[in-house]
Parts: sequence; structure tokens; C-alpha cells
Amino acid sequence: MAALPGSLPATQLQALRGEAARDPKAAVQAAARQFESLFMQELMKSMRAATPSSGLMDNGGTQLGTEMLDQQFAQQLSGLPGGLADQIARQLARQQPAATSPASSASSASSESPTATAASGTVRELPRRPGSLSREALSPAALHAGSAPQQFVAQHRAAAQAASQATGIPADFILAQAAHESGWGRREIRMPDGSSSHNVFGIKAGPGWTGKTTTVTTTEVVDGVPRKVRQTFRAYGSYAEAYTDHARLLSQSPRYARVVAEGGSAQGFARSLQKAGYATDPDYASKLGRVIDTTLRVARSLNG
Repeated sequence: MAALPGSLPATQLQALRGEAARDPKAAVQAAARQFESLFMQELMKSMRAATPSSGLMDNGGTQLGTEMLDQQFAQQLSGLPGGLADQIARQLARQQPAATSPASSASSASSESPTATAASGTVRELPRRPGSLSREALSPAALHAGSAPQQFVAQHRAAAQAASQATGIPADFILAQAAHESGWGRREIRMPDGSSSHNVFGIKAGPGWTGKTTTVTTTEVVDGVPRKVRQTFRAYGSYAEAYTDHARLLSQSPRYARVVAEGGSAQGFARSLQKAGYATDPDYASKLGRVIDTTLRVARSLNG
């Protein structure tokens, strides 16, 4: 028997209950997405009701088809990063007891960290947790007040502007790379106690690094084959320190000389970073370019 519009099918309810028993955190995300989908269905139903009908071909069949189409639209519109589901999931997660130790937190954070490169020149590719915030550009609908992109841009804008003065690269481009590498701050590399390393650029700690470090389990891609390894990354006392160190790396390393030279355009900045081997992802430049576009839209919305 089909579920009524605005209700959750029994099979999905059973699956959700089973997921809650196996993985409470995943169940929170699934429940939030289901709620947002139902909400979107009701929203479109209200919009349909407020729209005058021609009445020429209206019948039970067309009404059922419209309801099914609205359900498909609701599913497509639900679960977008920074949307209602994310807000609900965060609220529900706060009510769950913490069950991870500092060591497990560091390991988990490493598995959610982005693609990055060390000052020594080695590159890595770290996987994303399924369902985590995409590093690619978000739709304009997701850029509402309080979304992860807006929060990230507002929080990091001053540090990016300071780094821009040191490198000549536009602040929005630097900010976009930090957003791309850290998943808008949602996949930061963690310290052993679970606190942030503030390393939003994912820079490794080479032999010449004398500052704080954190060692986490990551996935290295070597000759196209992913391998689990332990890697040591730089750690900073603040995000401002991370942006300063990133600016120093780009401006002082001969490897990134072309990045600085071509950093005046979004395409040149993204393309030269990929050519310099900042990441192993062959689509790094195009992905970063889309995040730059998103960052520019967010910055304009914040400027009013």
C-alpha cells in the first residue's frame, strides 16, 4: 500500500529504526533528511493550493501524478549541505551523549579531512565521510543565513584578508581554498584531545617544522591505490596562524611561485595550484573553481 502524501512509508520507518539501533548518529542524519523531505512536500502542496488551476484537464489521475512529482522534487531538494536537515541534525546530535574518546576523535577527524599537501611536497587524498558536506560549490538555495558557508566566510574573512596582503592573491580565493580543503570547516584535522588543530589547509609537518603537530590516520593515494598511513600535520594556536603559515608557504616556496604569479584570477589560481601538485585529485582545479564561485556569492550576500 502506498504511503499517503506527507507521511513516511512503513518500510522506511522500519529501516530507520534498524539504522538507529546500529548507528545512532547515522540515524539522526537520516531522520533529519526525512523530516526535511516531508516539510518540502507540505510546502509545495501549499504552493499548489495557492495557485489557480485551469481545470481543463484536472482529474484524479493528474492530481496523483502531481503529488508523485512533488514527492520527487522534495527528495531532490532535501539533504542539501547547510539546509534544514543539517540544522535539525545538529540539534538532535546535541541531545545524544558523547561516546567517543579523544583518540577515536582524532582518528575520525583524519578520515574526514580533505585533500592537501605538505611543505615537503608529498601529496595525499583523504576520503570524506558519506553524507558529509561536499567541498564543491553549493546551490544558491543553500546559502541562507546561518549556513556553513556563511559562517565559515564570516569567521575566516579577516585572516584571509591578512594573508592576501602578504601574497597578493585575492582574499576570497584564499578563503575558498581553506573552505575546499576543510569542507567549510566541517572536516578539520583534530588534536589528540579532539580540539581543532586550526589547520584548514591540511599542511603536513615536514622536517623543518618546529611548531606544534598532530598525528592522525589518513589515506594516501599512491599510484592510484589508497593506503592507510599515519601522518603528522602542522597545528596552530589560531586560524590566523594557519592563514599566515599558508601565505608564507605560497610566497616563499619556489614550487608555488606560479600560484602567486597567476593568483590574480580564479582560474589561474586554481589551475596553478593543481599544476604545482597541491593535491592528487585530477579535478582539483575545477572543484576549487566552483568553491571560489560559491565563496564570492557568499561574500556578496554578507556585504549586503
